[in-house]
Amino acid sequence: MADRRRTGLIESDCLMREDGVTQVGEGPRAAGSAAGALGGLTVGEVLAERYRLEEHINDDSAGRQVWRGVDIVLRRPVALVLRTPGGASAEEMLSAAVTASRVVHGNLIGVYDAIDEGERAYVIREWIDGTALRDLVAEEGPFDAERTTSVLHAVADAVSALHASGMAHGNVHPGTVLVAADGRVVLADARVDSTTSNEADVRSLGSLAYFMLTGHWPRAEAGRVTALPDGRRDSTGSLVAPRNVRAGVPTYLDDLVMDLLDPKLALPTAQVLTGELARLDTGERLLFGGNGTLRFVDETAPPEPAPRAATPRLLVAGGVALALVVSGLVLAVRALNADATDPPSSQPTGNPAVEVSATAAPQSRALNLTANQVRIIAPVGDRDNSSQAPNMVDGNTKTQWRTSGYTKSNFGNTDKKGIGILITLDKPQVVSSVKLQLSAPGAAAELKGGSADAPSTKAGDKTIFETFKAVEGAQPIGEDSGTTMVFSTDASTPYQYLLVWITELPMDPTESRYPYRVGVQEIVVEVQ
Repeated sequence: MADRRRTGLIESDCLMREDGVTQVGEGPRAAGSAAGALGGLTVGEVLAERYRLEEHINDDSAGRQVWRGVDIVLRRPVALVLRTPGGASAEEMLSAAVTASRVVHGNLIGVYDAIDEGERAYVIREWIDGTALRDLVAEEGPFDAERTTSVLHAVADAVSALHASGMAHGNVHPGTVLVAADGRVVLADARVDSTTSNEADVRSLGSLAYFMLTGHWPRAEAGRVTALPDGRRDSTGSLVAPRNVRAGVPTYLDDLVMDLLDPKLALPTAQVLTGELARLDTGERLLFGGNGTLRFVDETAPPEPAPRAATPRLLVAGGVALALVVSGLVLAVRALNADATDPPSSQPTGNPAVEVSATAAPQSRALNLTANQVRIIAPVGDRDNSSQAPNMVDGNTKTQWRTSGYTKSNFGNTDKKGIGILITLDKPQVVSSVKLQLSAPGAAAELKGGSADAPSTKAGDKTIFETFKAVEGAQPIGEDSGTTMVFSTDASTPYQYLLVWITELPMDPTESRYPYRVGVQEIVVEVQ
């Protein structure tokens, strides 16, 4: 018998969750998570003297196998997520299962056991008889406002519970949201790694709502069979609002989604967002069909007879803000993001009127960068096509700087782990955002900043890479970024030197020998 090591999960019937995958679909591929093939498993085989394999469901994008099985002790169906080898290579999966299992919530999938046998490791979790949200929308078409709000409320509630425990999900996606046959909405397949964050989860909730309303995912997924269609964009590359993709999307819901996706706006917490979605959810979760309008009447205010043309964006003073009521409740992320921790004395009392602050947020402006303000940084290996660097700031998307080609997305079998673009501003300035227009989706990068330049030499490049630190609030961007990559910052510290460090390359189907490369067509830096 193989030496088995359980990872400390308590076996019970309570609802817990794990870092496996759904049996009907998974989210975007996790970087560095590929596993080897699991051979030799057969229907009827019993693992850990308890879990009998009944049916091989699929192999997920991380190389793990998903099986439907039976717990022969408790006589209940289970899902088994298996990976080989076990040991150190499976440590992240197993430790994530242990961490996530501490959160008990009706919209999080249950986890029952996690075992490491050395040659393989597996997680035993709840079997869900249902359909992935991705497949449900593909089969039935985009959801109406009521269904969208109901599903989003359930998922946001699950995410809020995770955040309250100190854990981010990292993989909120139409493939990781299951709608069970009984109507229960379940979130699965967390990804616990260095790229996960609470802010990214909330941003992904906006992406999820956009997908339900339009059938399009606002972040392109390149190179996957199960990839979702990219969100529609206008001639400038900006995402088209749901109401411009599909008629009938209410303005308040359209505004909520676009505000959650706007990198220039501060995000509400998942808890605050869940509370507001609870107000919008009519209670009838018609997930498998049915129409209806949202009823968002504020009982504290008289009805407004005139129809509104647009949703105003307002900052509301004191506490968790409610958006304006104009023929119903209007949500705005700026209102949701108001400070929920103010003492009771600062909260509005008695008067139902909404107090509006007239203070405007600082306006950002784009810099006119010149050719001598950008250069290529390569601590290891060559500075790929460095003479093309001025193309990134010439205002012409038909010209570009391109990396060299590589055999793998992580720059091949070399010590080179990335390549950078150094941006030198005229003086230290508070940076609002850095936007890159790419030739293809599927790249990954991070934004760093520094206060001093270094010589344009190999040693100087190494100094820049080692001394520059992540810009405040600028989250690393993964391979699902699409062709427009935007780093939105919370920086209050002025920066004069910025480094866009590219860590993953997409595949260029026109190249055969060295197919991994990317082009940067334009860079735009906005400052306050």
